[in-house]
Amino acid sequence: MFNISNFIDNDDTKIISELGAFQVLEYERDLSVSPENAITAYFSSKMNVRRRQLICNLNGNSVIIQGGAMQWTVGDVNATTGVKGVGDFIGKALKGKATGETGVKPEYKGNGVLVLEPTYKHLILLDASYFNNNVVLDDGLFLACDASLNQKVVMRNNISSAVAGGEGLFNLSLVGNGAFCIESDCPKKELVEITLENDVLKIDGSLAIAWSGSLSFTVERSSKSLIGSAISGEGLVNVYRGTGKVLIMPTLSK
Repeated sequence: MFNISNFIDNDDTKIISELGAFQVLEYERDLSVSPENAITAYFSSKMNVRRRQLICNLNGNSVIIQGGAMQWTVGDVNATTGVKGVGDFIGKALKGKATGETGVKPEYKGNGVLVLEPTYKHLILLDASYFNNNVVLDDGLFLACDASLNQKVVMRNNISSAVAGGEGLFNLSLVGNGAFCIESDCPKKELVEITLENDVLKIDGSLAIAWSGSLSFTVERSSKSLIGSAISGEGLVNVYRGTGKVLIMPTLSK
């Protein structure tokens, strides 16, 4: 048996979102400051620049997290790597390199609590069913997910344009039923949801953070001609075609 005190019941912390096994804890103020940075800490808290932590409540279930993200666990909690051999390790490392994630993502299972490292990023909880059980994430956003979700690497439809546009060639895809958490530069309340039904969405820049795996994702010229693209000043844009959802961060500076 264990008991955790002065954590979620602290008057300087609060749970701001919950989904499945996950809770997002937010610190209202940064109390561990020195006189030199007290002013910065004060105005940071007023502008929603706050530390946040992901709590994973394990009740016989399992979660997969980004490698190196664990801060502490309590209870009967055990970690496995899921690596089946040298070849499997190399394959996972290459996939991680391609998607901007850690190659080996540990799986934690058992009965207890797992707490991840604090971050100033916004921690957004989503359910894969929101994307019809197949979601693709932008590079480097993955933090944690239910172990019931299968991780796959998907490739852009047009390799040459992706390279020219400075985009990566691969993205991490989560397939199945379950919740997941991503680290975002903007809060969930600022995310814009675009629902496409056999239509097209074009975005100037990497503003999309998650989209349905049913969508075709390419990088194309903003105009059909090179001259038109040059005149418009947009150049290459990210294009999503088909039926599905896209979440974008319109307030993110390019």
